[in-house]
Formats: sequence, structure tokens, C-alpha cells
Amino acid sequence: MTAPRRPLALITGASQGIGAATARLLAPRYDLVLGGRDEKRLEALADELTEAGPVAVRTMAVELTDDDALATALDGIDRLDALVHSAGVGELGTVEETTAQTWRHQFDVNVVAVAETTRLLLPALRAAGTDTGADVVLVNSGAGLTARPGWGSYAASKFALRAFGEALRAEESSNGIRVTSVHPGRVDTAMQERVVAQEATAAGTADGGYDGSKFLRPESVGAAILAALTATRDAHFTEIMVRPQG
Repeated sequence: MTAPRRPLALITGASQGIGAATARLLAPRYDLVLGGRDEKRLEALADELTEAGPVAVRTMAVELTDDDALATALDGIDRLDALVHSAGVGELGTVEETTAQTWRHQFDVNVVAVAETTRLLLPALRAAGTDTGADVVLVNSGAGLTARPGWGSYAASKFALRAFGEALRAEESSNGIRVTSVHPGRVDTAMQERVVAQEATAAGTADGGYDGSKFLRPESVGAAILAALTATRDAHFTEIMVRPQG
């Protein structure tokens, strides 16, 4: 008797943080493609997952803003059940301080690379969507809902990411593709540690040390992503907001 086909999920930003946590949560249910820039970390995570259980994992070390390299890396994926966009960058600064280079970089990574990755994988997503259903999850931010002083370029990129998700949802729902935007509060990640240091510098205060216990754990955001992916097909979590308790 042939074993049932395991669904396939591709996760960007999988070398650390929310992406890596999500991979660990999905491994019991999905075969995985782990995307990221740090090949050593991706390989270490792949080894960890395959040792823990019967999951097929391949790594995809690629710079998402390199269009040609991205197209080559994604070539050959003809069916994809879930696409989780976890890669992103964040650079703080007032409108006065933020250069065009910083604006372009954040939009290139947080929006353009997401759109291009999705575009290239639409045939694979539709192949699953019109059969058993497919999902695209966009790891957004609280900054994608509310802009604050000093967060202009980052928030603008996340507002744009939310708009991209709304357009994709409207265009692809008839193909069985659900689109979920996840808006976490502050998460205990390396990126958050850099943000806290930037905030201290901008405020002209001494860095009192980073206390990640005040923030969400990456696994908590991963659990929200898993909930969206495993919802019955008559349900669709269009947006999920996750905040630290207390």
C-alpha cells in the first residue's frame, strides 16, 4: 500500500528566528524546503529535523533579492502546499534620517522579494490549491498596522506587504489558495536585539541590556502560522495578530 503523499512547505528566513521555529513545528506534518542566506545554519536545521522524524528536507541558500538566483533555486518545484514568507529586514530611522538606499533595501526584501517568490511559485501553489488546497502566509508585523515615529520606512514596507496579501487573496481564492497575514508584536529574535539597540541609540540612552523575556517567543508566532495552515478548508484566517501576554 502506497503511503499518503506528505504536503510540501517552503519557508523563507528559515535559518533562524520565526522561520526556524516554524520549520520545527511543521516538520511532523510537512516535507520542507528551507530558504535562507546562511547555508550552514540551514544544513544544521535540516539535520536536526531529519534526525527527529520522518521528514524530507532540502535547503535553499539564496539571496532573495537576486532575481536570477531565486528563479534558479525555485525551478523544479511543481507542487507546493504552503509558502511561508518569514524573511525580512528592519532598519529604524526618522523620515529625515532615512536615505533612499535604506528605503529601497527594505522594500526590496520585505515586499519585492516576497512578490517575486510568490509569482514564481504560483503554478505550484495552484497545482495544490485546485486539488487539496494551498496556503501563503506572510509574516508581517504590528508595524504593518500602525506606524510610529522612527519606524517610517519599515512600517511602509509592512503596510505594502499587507496590501500585497489582500490583492493576492482576492486574485487566487478561486484557485484554492488562502492568504494569511500574521502580525506579531515584538519577538525575541536577533533582529529584535538589533532594533532595541537602535532605539537606545536614537533616544541617546545607554543600552541597558537586552531582555528577550519581555517579548514573544518565535515558537508562539510559529504556532499561529501552524493554526492558519491546519484550519479546515471551509475556514480562512485572513489576519492574525499575536501580542505578548501581560
